[in-house]
Amino acid sequence: MNKSESFWDKTASKYDQLEMKDEQTYINIMNRTKTHLKISDIVLDYGCGTGLISNEIAEYVKGIHAIDISSNMIAIAENKAKERNIANINYAHTTLFDKRYEKGSFDVVMVFHVLHLLEDEQIVLQRMNELLKPGGLLISATPCVGEKIVLKNLLLFAGRVGLMPNIRSFKIRNLVDTIEEGNFSIVESNCLKKSSQEYFIIARKI
Repeated sequence: MNKSESFWDKTASKYDQLEMKDEQTYINIMNRTKTHLKISDIVLDYGCGTGLISNEIAEYVKGIHAIDISSNMIAIAENKAKERNIANINYAHTTLFDKRYEKGSFDVVMVFHVLHLLEDEQIVLQRMNELLKPGGLLISATPCVGEKIVLKNLLLFAGRVGLMPNIRSFKIRNLVDTIEEGNFSIVESNCLKKSSQEYFIIARKI
């Protein structure tokens, strides 16, 4: 188990409580995401956490493959889906590079609050592009802490002392460039929350 996986396993039990302190942002993400979904869509939720979004959008799509590096997160997500009798989500403790996922398998890839945590975001974006069908959508939400100097410095310090994973301090222009370099074209870009400079971006596979 690597350091990042261990961190998220330890965080899993209190993850929902922490995230729901900003419930309005999640509601905004879900509402915006739903407008881009079709009932025929097969969706990949990369870094699904405890299923906060997958469980809410399940009724709007044909099926969801929801994956996370934390087995504890996946266990919680599965339990929540079972309690709600949601049958079209396949939760899996695995990575984006699982060989079971073939090229052109998905209509939509969702990646919420993940891109800023990656060390190799270009490789990951290329893989997401590969997994999408022609014209498929990448739907993302990412805090751009590079726009907030004080917050950026606090998070850098927290990463150095091991309180949380290292965070990429994107500025919005860097984030857009990074996504476009993964062979995507930007469809929509909106700031969800000014205090964290969190951006909701829809991009289409070129």
